[in-house]
Amino acid sequence: MKQRDRQGLALSGASGASVGHYETALGSLRCFIGDPIAAAEAAIKADPGFVMAHVFKGYMYGLSTEAAAMPVALACAEAAAALPATTREQGHATALRHLAEGRWHQASRTLEDLTIEYPTDALALQAGHQIDFFTGNSRMLRDRIARALPAWDEAMPGYHAMLGMHAFGLEEMGEYQRAEHSGKRAVELEPRDGWAQHAVAHVMEMQCRQAEGIAWMRQDTDAWSHESFLQVHNWWHLALFHFDLGQENEVLALYDGPIAGGQSEIALNMVDESALLWRLHLTGVDVGSRWDPLADKWERQAGQSAYAFNDAHAMMAFVGAGRHAAAEALLEAQQHALASAGDNAEFTRDVGQPVALAIRAFGRGDFSETVRLLRPIRHIAHRFGGSHAQRDAIDLTLVEATIRSGSHALARALAAERFHARPDSPLSRLFLTRAEALPK
Repeated sequence: MKQRDRQGLALSGASGASVGHYETALGSLRCFIGDPIAAAEAAIKADPGFVMAHVFKGYMYGLSTEAAAMPVALACAEAAAALPATTREQGHATALRHLAEGRWHQASRTLEDLTIEYPTDALALQAGHQIDFFTGNSRMLRDRIARALPAWDEAMPGYHAMLGMHAFGLEEMGEYQRAEHSGKRAVELEPRDGWAQHAVAHVMEMQCRQAEGIAWMRQDTDAWSHESFLQVHNWWHLALFHFDLGQENEVLALYDGPIAGGQSEIALNMVDESALLWRLHLTGVDVGSRWDPLADKWERQAGQSAYAFNDAHAMMAFVGAGRHAAAEALLEAQQHALASAGDNAEFTRDVGQPVALAIRAFGRGDFSETVRLLRPIRHIAHRFGGSHAQRDAIDLTLVEATIRSGSHALARALAAERFHARPDSPLSRLFLTRAEALPK
């Protein structure tokens, strides 16, 4: 008899033993805890013909955004495609191949079609949601999940993850009240749901509710940090609240502790490290020698440009550490990316390369050039992925560069714009004060 997952979907090539490992992998991914890859590999070892176990493992590598992981993702796609499979499973294998070969948008569309047909396919929903995040598709972050929600209810395993993903999509679309309600309900149902925890943090970040954000993140840190592979990002969110309040010592303590203390070489964690140090750098905080070990880690990936969003953050580290050769190698890698067949060519052309060049110009003290490069792309920055909170680094760099360039009228305009959007932010007030003090 064919095995089925807990949603009733057929699992080709699986036995009872391997299904248990697969469900463990799915549960780990829903909360971003444990070691889902190890669980998937245990399922494959138990049943080498288990199609969805190969697919799951492939997604874990493909969604890493790291060039070195893509051959593994592609091998998993090929293994799955060679096995007897249902139409749904074949769709997953196709989506995974698109992802592994850099066709992010095609992977997204394939998974979209899958979940229209199979709205309880939790893995398709979660993989698609992550792709929406990496491609900056705010509307699909919300609507991919919204389409499927009528097929779900609280009695179904993993319902909390549906609420958490929907919460993040709602937040990215500016529906903050609904997002907070959905995210908090998800955490009530499953306190270890790190994605839902982070969705609520995003709401509070966008609404400048720093004190509430700190309280939200600190009320049960063990729930969202213990054995969590999203913990660095969630610690980063806590640090952002302290940063906006000007609490530099708190930010540095978090950086030295749970954010960078583990010496992670996972690109997504290194992005958070770069983003935090760059914000401190923009505001004139002396971060000491912290740039050097981070730049060392980014240099080990230099020469590869699999995801333009990562490139921008690598450039921050190279500028901060004074690694001019590494910065040039990154720009050369971006030139190769522009000639590639994958979607990263578009990400790089539209946003990634201008941002990397602007950050390099800022490091050289050429603030007018930074402004020239960033102004045209700030309203299309979503095209290279990330969240509103993450892409705020672009706006922060632009405002700071405008002030340092001495452009009184533009600095005042941009500072006023930011103050209007974030009136309760001490940083917004500081920008406004500095801009208005510039000579006319």
